[in-house]
Amino acid sequence: MNRSVQPTAASAVQSPVQATRLRTLQALGIFCGFAAGAWLGGAEAPIKLVNPDISPITVSLIMVFGVFLARWSVPAFIRGTSHVRNDVRQAPHLVVWAVLAGCMWAVANTLTIYAIRNVGLSIAFPLWNTNSLLGIAWGFLLFNELHYAGWKRWLGVLGGAVCMFAGATLLAIASSHQAAPGKAALGVCAALGAGILWGTMYIPYRKAYLTGMNPLSFITFFTVGELATMSVLAVVYRGMTPLWHELVGARAVLFWLMLGGFVWVIGDLFQQYATKYVGISRGIPLSNTNQLWGLLWGILVFHELRGGSQTVYAQVAGGSLLMALGAVAIALSSATEREHSSWQDAAQREGQRYGVEGEYVRAGMEGREMVGGDIQGRGFRGDPNTRTLLDWLLILVTTGLFAVLAVMAKLPHMDIALGWAVALTIAMLALLATCGIALWRTTRFR
Repeated sequence: MNRSVQPTAASAVQSPVQATRLRTLQALGIFCGFAAGAWLGGAEAPIKLVNPDISPITVSLIMVFGVFLARWSVPAFIRGTSHVRNDVRQAPHLVVWAVLAGCMWAVANTLTIYAIRNVGLSIAFPLWNTNSLLGIAWGFLLFNELHYAGWKRWLGVLGGAVCMFAGATLLAIASSHQAAPGKAALGVCAALGAGILWGTMYIPYRKAYLTGMNPLSFITFFTVGELATMSVLAVVYRGMTPLWHELVGARAVLFWLMLGGFVWVIGDLFQQYATKYVGISRGIPLSNTNQLWGLLWGILVFHELRGGSQTVYAQVAGGSLLMALGAVAIALSSATEREHSSWQDAAQREGQRYGVEGEYVRAGMEGREMVGGDIQGRGFRGDPNTRTLLDWLLILVTTGLFAVLAVMAKLPHMDIALGWAVALTIAMLALLATCGIALWRTTRFR
């Protein structure tokens, strides 16, 4: 009797990825990192439109509701959610890791609210972007990143890290001139705390993508941890009745906060693909170009630092440029074929540890679809993922809810440069379109 033999994780992952395919995926990952920076940078801007009397816990809870809706409706729109079932069947252990990552994100996001309120967008962004330093460390220690990278790439990574430390120091000094008395230290600590949590959060990311899970599947479970953690924090620290009254009183700004959560999901999705195809040691620093977008939103749109001294402007500009140069130096130290083979060793280890089918692991690393146990050419034919009635309901409900909240929304009475806001929004949409098309043509969002 003939029996089909499924390849093990070891045999399927050991054969190297084609050099041309590897270069294409790395270029795509870099592009996704830039797009992630733009959308992650714009996601925090709506917080500036919110009355500072509203508790940061409540602000974060509302944002997480927007995140929850986006993390289900966006995958439903792109590919349909039926692929989630297939990924869970192959790697059920990753559901736990995704929920854990979501819990960490929720706490970190709350800390960013405190940071923005106390030291401003243009200061807080670069401080919490020290998460890239942790990403480099975890990538090297746990997932074989930078192994066999060569001295030039190590020099780029280490030189970039030094630049980022120097930039963070300049911005921390500048924050003491911009924050209210006694608030600068709280803002700096909150931003750095968020960076630590986000830097550690990337461990589940890399485990998921080395094993082969689709980012669109990962984020759906990720949001369960986000919403559960944020709901518990809100009820414990605010109390049910005060929380409800605050939510009712904030109905005029619900749209802006949930929009911030939705925009964050778009940026995070690009960040997930960057992490998948260029690793956390490169993808995360590249997406941390959001510091420059945060600087643009803070200074051009919300007039942060207006009236500041030349010294403050020099510190903020110099610190941001140093951190940006450091991130770019790290990101451009692209992986060689030999280093990528060490990533495959890590993927083999993960597959063997959890009993994941080898062809599934390899298909995920190559950005291809595994259908019926076989990788069909480029993986685009025979894709069983189709949109169901549930998918269309998710899309319609999310669209309708945002439309209702938009009608209720009001702009606060504050000095906002609408022209610059429109220009930055157009730039973000252009990156969304071009990077989205590139992802579709190269991987079909696999």
